[in-house]
Amino acid sequence: MLSDGPAEGPGGPRAPDGPRSGGTHRTSTSEQGAFAYARCSCGWIGPARRARSRARADAVAHAPDGTG
Repeated sequence: MLSDGPAEGPGGPRAPDGPRSGGTHRTSTSEQGAFAYARCSCGWIGPARRARSRARADAVAHAPDGTG
């Protein structure tokens, strides 16, 4: 289950440049069951996608400079 709750999660505590810190956006993709989704160090989580390519595109679109 995905959550916007506390900083703890499958990857452990959020990076020091997490939400509201003004740090850089570092995106990645993760999988859960049959779905892939994009995540960012700012706390943003993209929608679950069946296609990994769509999750990667979400990550690129989220990044302020468009580079993911």
